[in-house]
Amino acid sequence: MIAHHVLFWLKADTTEEQKVAFRNSLLTLENIEVVKTFHIGKPAPIERAVVDTTYTFSLLLLFDDLPAHDVYQVHPLHKAFLDEFRTYFEKVVIYDAA
Repeated sequence: MIAHHVLFWLKADTTEEQKVAFRNSLLTLENIEVVKTFHIGKPAPIERAVVDTTYTFSLLLLFDDLPAHDVYQVHPLHKAFLDEFRTYFEKVVIYDAA
């Protein structure tokens, strides 16, 4: 199992309409056949010193194995998302775990 967790910090001037479009585009990634588990989130209202709540969106995907992860990385839906929305990113952090 491979967990692919992506945290997105969108630029400060991103409008609410743009955030909706961004989230809707993230939703299309669930249609990639190698994605086994899919979750989009925003920071939970948890106040603890060790919890980072500064990001805008979280994307968590689970894959059966590393080859499935690699299929996802070059999939047309993933590439289309990046092509359209990468200009919205202020920062992106990715955690991949096996």
